[in-house]
Amino acid sequence: MGEGEGKTVVVTGANGFIASWVIKFLLERGYKVRGTVRNPDDTTKVSHLLELPGAKDSLTLHKADLLEEGAFDEVVQGADGIFHTASPLPQEGITDPEAQLLSPAIKGTLNVLQSAAKVPSVKRVVLTSSFAAAGVNPNPRGPEVVVDESWWSDPDYCAEKGLDYHKSKTLSEKEAWDFVEGKHFDLVVINPVMVIGPLLQNTLNSSNEAILNLLTGVTKEYPNASHGYVNVKDVALAHILAFETPTAEGRYLLAENVLHYEEVVEILKKIAPGYPLPSKMEGEGPKAPIYAVKHDKIEKLGIKLTTVEDSFVELIESLKENGYLSEQTN
Repeated sequence: MGEGEGKTVVVTGANGFIASWVIKFLLERGYKVRGTVRNPDDTTKVSHLLELPGAKDSLTLHKADLLEEGAFDEVVQGADGIFHTASPLPQEGITDPEAQLLSPAIKGTLNVLQSAAKVPSVKRVVLTSSFAAAGVNPNPRGPEVVVDESWWSDPDYCAEKGLDYHKSKTLSEKEAWDFVEGKHFDLVVINPVMVIGPLLQNTLNSSNEAILNLLTGVTKEYPNASHGYVNVKDVALAHILAFETPTAEGRYLLAENVLHYEEVVEILKKIAPGYPLPSKMEGEGPKAPIYAVKHDKIEKLGIKLTTVEDSFVELIESLKENGYLSEQTN
């Protein structure tokens, strides 16, 4: 058996894109896993988890509402650790960011941590935050700029730019760090950029959908924007190594590379010729600058990041297998 033999962990938001891979890898390593979801009986959302190798003997699913105080008290009893991946995602038609995004993100994180604080067996909580909590601030960008774990997004700047999701991730992570001070367990935080790669779940997540929309011609002009990209399997493994490595601490930024959408389109043309990819950038003006993200800390954890190109190859195969993308015959 692997590292997890004899250990029990809780994964919140178990049916999510990252969480599904975290659970797959935990089961492979011999952990007993308790996954929390809003509705364990909704087979369309959880069947992929129940079909994972080892799930029959080592995975149980539990109903828990992020926003309900004490909802996690029972499920964390006797657990050695918690992977808190659940978080409200930006939805279309947000009319009240405070009520629909900010408050739920902060309250949800604190609810999980409050439950952990009641259980002496919990040694570590691994929190899925985001690069959204690190990279949105007025700092200048350019190829010579290297973003590292000391960077934080500025909540006021996020609000000014209408980036409520980024503000919610920043504030909920800051609240988490404040809460765990002096507690019997420690906190490690994973801050991935846009997470891409193969799907385990039955729904399409937003970062993979952005690539699908380029391939299918839904996106007519590519955005004038630069984003970091990282493979979902690397992100899942980072969560587990952050839990298993005694010296793991603080935050871990995950970005294999930062690319302008123009470069993304060029890579897709090369690896998936024949699809109706956009040839023109939307808007005018100077191209959004690229920058670098420091890899040292995540490499020390033992992760060699998959190249963006290989991640796109895996994603395209997965989109075809799951019926989102047709084979191109041109």
